[in-house]
Amino acid sequence: MLKQAYNTAHQTADDEPGFQSINRGYNSVFRPNHLSLGLVVPLETYSQGPAPTMTRHLERVQLAEQLGFAAVWLRDVPFNVPSFGDGGQMYDPFVYLGLLASCTKRIALGTASIVLPLRHPAHVAKAAASVDVLSGGRLILGVASGDRPEEYPALNLPFADDIMPEYSRPDFTE
Repeated sequence: MLKQAYNTAHQTADDEPGFQSINRGYNSVFRPNHLSLGLVVPLETYSQGPAPTMTRHLERVQLAEQLGFAAVWLRDVPFNVPSFGDGGQMYDPFVYLGLLASCTKRIALGTASIVLPLRHPAHVAKAAASVDVLSGGRLILGVASGDRPEEYPALNLPFADDIMPEYSRPDFTE
């Protein structure tokens, strides 16, 4: 009985049990009984320093699409924090997603994830909606609280305990 109620509540647009239909990106990545694979940008090794060169990055994303990867994911890393070992994503994620949207046709475009406390929610909503529309519904928006406390003072923001409450922090002393 519970399984039937769960399946009914989570039916897709095709009335098959599974995930609820949201947009093209989500629907291509989250499909019942299917494994999907995605890649996290930058698609290169950068062992010579903390920042990737982004050489041929667009070609690599287009190749990933041609090879059938379900998604490409961008991280929101505003600054290079040396203690983390990498500068991560070099470009603003929403600007980069706009470029990728114009140069690809099918691959889902995801953020893994936007550091919401470092951005105004209204700007995030507008940028995300713009990318979703311009990409034909391929955006998967992930948001997070951030894991690099050094980024907060750089933006004149406090890294407060209520951003990551004590009960959600792992206790590494045990």
